[in-house]
Amino acid sequence: MQGSAGLFERILGAEHNLVLLETSDQDALVAQLRLLARRTGQSVYAWRDEAGLRSLRDGDVLVPGSKRMADALRYVLQSLHFGIYLFVDAAPHLRAPNTVLLRQIARTRTTYDRRVVLMGAEVALPDGFSEEAARLRHDAAAAMRLRLRDGRWVV
Repeated sequence: MQGSAGLFERILGAEHNLVLLETSDQDALVAQLRLLARRTGQSVYAWRDEAGLRSLRDGDVLVPGSKRMADALRYVLQSLHFGIYLFVDAAPHLRAPNTVLLRQIARTRTTYDRRVVLMGAEVALPDGFSEEAARLRHDAAAAMRLRLRDGRWVV
């Protein structure tokens, strides 16, 4: 849990609205962020192909009309509140019109934090996105490393 909280802070601290997150175990990371969202009350959503955009905080409540990635990205663009939007296995969907919408999200400046996180083992955007996206890496093995705290071993 501590590793996902640190990752959550790194996502929020990113300079850009668009974050590329390289991770080998996406399902485990989404499960950890689900727990974090429920405990803290943060607005965290996860999109999966054919499952749509779902709220992790509210027990996987589906956002209507968000099954396709383009529809989910339009929802993010129209959203007027804080949110972290995780797009799991997004690499096969990174083509037009999705890249156009991602570029709009990357360039939009708001008074509230909104991050679109593209997750995958290898996430690569088309040329021209390098200055508009932050890159992060999550190592599940390092996050699960045991540490000694106050005489107890903790993850």
